[in-house]
Amino acid sequence: MGRRIAAKITGVAGYLPPRVVTNQDLEKIVDTNDEWIRTRTGIRERHHVEAGIGSSHLGAEAAKRLLAQKGVNPEEIEMIVVATVTPDMLFPATACLIQDRIGAKKAWGFDLSAACSGFAYALTVGAQFVASGAHKKVLVIGADVMTSILDFKDRATCVLFGDGAGAVLVEPATSDAEGILDFANDIDGSGGCNLFMPAGGSLHPASHETVEKRMHFVHQEGAQVFKYAVRRMSELAVNILERNGFTSRDLALVVPHQANLRIIRAMQERLGVDDSKIMVNIDRFGNTTAATIPLGLMDAVEQKRLKKGDLVLVIAVGAGFTTGAILMRWAY
Repeated sequence: MGRRIAAKITGVAGYLPPRVVTNQDLEKIVDTNDEWIRTRTGIRERHHVEAGIGSSHLGAEAAKRLLAQKGVNPEEIEMIVVATVTPDMLFPATACLIQDRIGAKKAWGFDLSAACSGFAYALTVGAQFVASGAHKKVLVIGADVMTSILDFKDRATCVLFGDGAGAVLVEPATSDAEGILDFANDIDGSGGCNLFMPAGGSLHPASHETVEKRMHFVHQEGAQVFKYAVRRMSELAVNILERNGFTSRDLALVVPHQANLRIIRAMQERLGVDDSKIMVNIDRFGNTTAATIPLGLMDAVEQKRLKKGDLVLVIAVGAGFTTGAILMRWAY
């Protein structure tokens, strides 16, 4: 059996910086081309921030849009959980900066680091505080400025990522017909060497040497990440469905992490669901890390692909390796 959590998503919103960077734009600065990028990743364009914009700015804008959409006063928010691997700075937490920017004077919060699985982890955590009765309104935000840690001399990684943020409002669920039914998370730390940023922490603090060796950028072993992501996302999807008495035929929508279209399609094939049940927006946004799932939920709502009672699965694999899945009945 699953572990039903008496919490539900009651609203979702996102924010993307206005600057759109196409594959043709990247051709001008790195040895790549539009066909190479599209055939290997599915990406046509992505959004990049301008100088001086951090994850807190994107997360705050997403939160403001969500609160305005729901008609919620910022002072009603009791907790803010921010998933990010690109905080504005090591401390204070991005959650503190967002809390101040949006005027959520009565909220506490913190950052959570699980890379591309970050939003799934953050939603699991935030929902627990609602289900326990501790809080009635929790903001869960995924926000990343990946361009701040990209090496634009490395064509294998710089074309993959974009900047963005998404936010959801989590409130109590009052019936079994709505809200979060189950969650599943795991890590495999042996894969940490396949996707990481070597410097900037306590092990290799910033120095002339770390800068010269380009250690403050994303380093990725693409083939290893691809294999692990396809296998674990497929396995976890099947497992969470089975233990709750469902099959993939019961799903109305799967919102997967948007890392690579080939990963999404391989998982889709293993699940045996058609295109109408898979949310894909990587072509427009690229990989926005912790923001991909809330932005996918936002698009699904805007495209009227979700209705109350629909069975929805969100699932991700990220650096670490981390894996996260949440199964829910859509609440509105």
